[in-house]
Amino acid sequence: MEFYDLKKEEEQYILVGIQMYDSEPAEESLDELEALAKTAGAKVAGRLIQSREAVHPVTYIGKGKIEDLKDLLWEQDATGILCDDELSAVQLNHLQKELDCKVIDRTLLILDIFAAHAVSSEGKIQVELAQLRYRAARLTGLGHSLSRLGGGIGTRGPGEKKLEMDRRLIRERISRLKKELKEVEQHRELIRTQRKKSHKKVAALVGYTSAGKSSIENALTNAGILEDAMLFSTLDTTTRALELEGKQQILLTDTVGFIRKLPHHLIEAFKSTLEEAKYADMIIHVVDASNPRMEMQMHVVYDTLRQLGVEGKPVITLFNKQDLLLEENKFRDFRADYTLMASAKTGQGLEELKAILSEAIRKDQIYVERIFSFADAGKIQIIRKQGQLLEEEYVPEGIAVRAYVPKEIYGKI
Repeated sequence: MEFYDLKKEEEQYILVGIQMYDSEPAEESLDELEALAKTAGAKVAGRLIQSREAVHPVTYIGKGKIEDLKDLLWEQDATGILCDDELSAVQLNHLQKELDCKVIDRTLLILDIFAAHAVSSEGKIQVELAQLRYRAARLTGLGHSLSRLGGGIGTRGPGEKKLEMDRRLIRERISRLKKELKEVEQHRELIRTQRKKSHKKVAALVGYTSAGKSSIENALTNAGILEDAMLFSTLDTTTRALELEGKQQILLTDTVGFIRKLPHHLIEAFKSTLEEAKYADMIIHVVDASNPRMEMQMHVVYDTLRQLGVEGKPVITLFNKQDLLLEENKFRDFRADYTLMASAKTGQGLEELKAILSEAIRKDQIYVERIFSFADAGKIQIIRKQGQLLEEEYVPEGIAVRAYVPKEIYGKI
């Protein structure tokens, strides 16, 4: 598989957004777009927001604002524009014709970041698949002039180096990548089946990008995952065993961070990774309590989980980054079963989290108090491996045991 070099030079962009009357503040959305741009290695030289009832179907913004944008590009000597929404092929084509500069939308920018941060072979396949689907949808009306579809920031990804690809080549490449991804998904399914056989519970860490999921997993399990303040610094799913009281274990799985306006291409391409939350026994929702847009971010996470069909599972919400708050705040999440104030940096709330996880596991276990004959001593080994052995005592009749065991193995003992 071919991957692409990153161009290190810093480029300057103007952020462009639409303020619709019934939608969230465009300024807030552009703040996030600016953070994405910085993560991709670009510099923001200015902003332009237009209030409209709806996005212009042909040029995204109105004709008058296009003239203002031309002036702003010239004044700031900017490389191009970053639009806060996903552009259609028609909008992309017209803006490039009118402005004669690079035009990048929110989706392409996120794909650009993903291309830079994908490490595993699965991550790279998922990113390239999403990139090609994005580009295939924008070939309409462009014929062979693919030179108009340059790469993202610094021409990263399939941009400049694949300009000669026609629709047939793209379709063939997508087909091959789908097959490769199917193999990876089968491997992931096999791992899930093995986990099920071990009767170990799985908790999925979910949250808005940069909420601190990797930091929480590192603090609990010493997983050694990259921690970075940048958006989408980690893409690849990691699963680590967490030791609880009484030698119980639970598997913690990190997932890709969510973001508002998460592109459909990414949800599709990263479905196998995101579905880790779907197959988990419980959800640990990590929230950045220091972020002023915390409520909006929580809403995005719950909405994305709903899209993925992740419902009806116990939810533990961790209001992380308490160490960054000037005063102590008792936040609430009424959609969660448990709410904790936490800090991956100081360790606040993590012991309480372990206690809650132990309690949640115990709810699905059966209390056993009996004497096993010496001939049945092997059954105690099953309890030790898959349950929680509270007490074991040798008596004349055999071995007296008090334990909690998963419902699934109760019949065996």
